[in-house]
Amino acid sequence: MSLLFRLFPFLTWPRPTPALLRADMLAGLSVGLMVIPQGVAYAALAGMPLVTGIYAAMLPALIAVLFSASRRLSVGPTALTCLLVGTSLTGLAEPGSAQWVELAVWLALLTGAMQVCLGLMRFGWLLNLVSAPVLMAFTQGAALLIIGSQLPALLGMKGPWFQMWSPSNWHLPSAAFGLSCLILLTLAKRWRPTFPAVLLIVLASAGISHWTGFAASGGAVVGPLPQGLPALYIPELPGWRTLSNLLLPTLVIALVSFLETAASAKVDNEKAGRRWNQDQDLIGQGMGKITAGLCGAFPTSSSFSRSALTLYAGARSGWATVASVGVVLIVLLAFTSILSHVPQSILAAIVLTAISGLIKPQAFTQLWRVSRIETSTAAVTLGITVAAAPALHWGVLTGMLMGLSYFLYQRLHPRIIEVGLHPDGSLRDRHLWHLDPIAPDVYALRMDAELDFASASSLLQAISEHLAAHPGLQHVCLFAQPINRIDATGVQAFSQLRETLVAQGVTLHLSGLKLPVEVLLRKAGELENPDQPVMYRTDAEALKSFHDLDT
Repeated sequence: MSLLFRLFPFLTWPRPTPALLRADMLAGLSVGLMVIPQGVAYAALAGMPLVTGIYAAMLPALIAVLFSASRRLSVGPTALTCLLVGTSLTGLAEPGSAQWVELAVWLALLTGAMQVCLGLMRFGWLLNLVSAPVLMAFTQGAALLIIGSQLPALLGMKGPWFQMWSPSNWHLPSAAFGLSCLILLTLAKRWRPTFPAVLLIVLASAGISHWTGFAASGGAVVGPLPQGLPALYIPELPGWRTLSNLLLPTLVIALVSFLETAASAKVDNEKAGRRWNQDQDLIGQGMGKITAGLCGAFPTSSSFSRSALTLYAGARSGWATVASVGVVLIVLLAFTSILSHVPQSILAAIVLTAISGLIKPQAFTQLWRVSRIETSTAAVTLGITVAAAPALHWGVLTGMLMGLSYFLYQRLHPRIIEVGLHPDGSLRDRHLWHLDPIAPDVYALRMDAELDFASASSLLQAISEHLAAHPGLQHVCLFAQPINRIDATGVQAFSQLRETLVAQGVTLHLSGLKLPVEVLLRKAGELENPDQPVMYRTDAEALKSFHDLDT
């Protein structure tokens, strides 16, 4: 039965009751009314036919939630993923063309397949390769690029973007629509986040546009959208050269879009009191992307804002997504003609409102207080993300490489201190706190790291340098409580240390050695001699021994 639940997570959904269905239907209605205009706007951001934004909010969203462990996520088009799609395909095809759509579908299929494979292999831990500062900086850099890309549409500009400061370059009716929508959405987002302001503004703008002849006066509108369900889309196999151009964007989109999912999934599972199953969510999100590709759409992801709305509106299970998909389906079958009159500047305002919350300059200030090195990593990530546009992947890859390099540097340079007995009874850095040695002719040290290939040479060097500086030393005591793992290189280093100390007539003491480390050392025969090293189970026992030795 557990295997069945793993294969089909939707079987664990709570049994529907009138109260549960009522709450989920209301939440689904709210999300469905929001995702329709957002989907159209995000499709424009991805350079895709606008109707594909509605396709991405239907079957892909349903499949993703059915096979995810997190039941209350709102899956569909998101600004960041759509921006990555648009920038990844720049130079490979003309936006909106059949070739562009085909390449976007391949991105959906490849990213989905990658996520499904990673989930099946239980590789969800790969998320940890991207640190929070790198993701924050990359997201803000992408948000700045989104703002820059949407300003011309918001103002109805007729010339290049650098002439935006000239009012004569604006289409004033478009600018009036866009700026009014931006103000109203910002106010609604602040005062009534659950109110379907996006849909009402879209409907109102469509009516005003139609009655005033906005399109006839030169205003850009959405235009006709096809009605009916999407047909099965089977893309032709591109050449190896094209596929090679998609590999790096596939990796970045798969990684970044799932990090978007993680932000929502952690909140969902914390509220439900469950442990987050990131591997199952990888599978569900991947299947959603594959479904999006087969519908002729672009890669989907979990929207943090819509997922938050789902929770805020009182959703209890995945039935909220079923209701949301039903709302989108009704609109697609019967009401797409209304959307054809919506000004393009309204779509730009919707995108700008959605990503405005991603701009957080104070995040850099807070990070500076915590770590200046990570702040530098974040700043470089932000700078390269903006400078390398449209190749945004170089920003996140550079940040990830810098983060991993800093992590490796820390592993190769572990914190090794000589300890002394503090008046409060704890062992602390002797030189930092100006403490006396634990006992005469004793070098007591602690390494706050694992004893492995990265740290072993640093431990040997620290001890050998201290022995050279103190030729009369008789005892070395390693307080080993922080060492929770040892590898083959660590065992070899320990053997070398023990033999060196024996040759110099120095006694080795070990305090608080953890069982996994002790087991491996015993298997290697390094603890066979009862006199060398001298072992203590607790630090108190070791301190008492050295006190007796001193007296």
